[in-house]
Amino acid sequence: MAAPIVSRGLLLSKSCQTLCTLPSSSITNAMERKDSLAVIRLLEIVKHKLSYGAKILTLGREGKIFSKNFSTRDSEKLLHATRCSIYTTAGAIGGILFITSEKVGFCSDRSVKTYSAAGDVLKFQYKVSIPLRKIKGAGERVNMKRPSSKYVELVTVDDFSFWFLGFPNYKKTLRFLLEGIDHSK
Repeated sequence: MAAPIVSRGLLLSKSCQTLCTLPSSSITNAMERKDSLAVIRLLEIVKHKLSYGAKILTLGREGKIFSKNFSTRDSEKLLHATRCSIYTTAGAIGGILFITSEKVGFCSDRSVKTYSAAGDVLKFQYKVSIPLRKIKGAGERVNMKRPSSKYVELVTVDDFSFWFLGFPNYKKTLRFLLEGIDHSK
């Protein structure tokens, strides 16, 4: 008999439910139960991973996400948007990098938690917005300890560095970034 799987208030479709059929108690042994629980856990992990993209699916195109999170001008055009992480002193924060005709923006997927001086929990969305005219340069860098780990370093005119990593396509993103910087000068 198939058991519906409910996780955090979401019900999986019937096609997913049939993957997790629970054996009848007369022929069950510990190994079969263990396998069923492993499949259920795997489905929960997959659902959790897919939830990262839920923001894009519910809001629509990347342009809508950008205009919702950043102030824009009518003449500003979105050139490129990609998933990546920004590296901070607290570690990497996942989100979306936007490259427009006027600025580079980053917006985190999830809220970042920190504590106030009084000990209260503060939650906020991590955002970075840099006008293209304030960017001195950008380049692809390689981690010396792990050459397969590449990141894009963006340096502003006041010599502040931003490190972005985990792109699906580093070369494409870097190309759009360099074109935007060149076009703004």
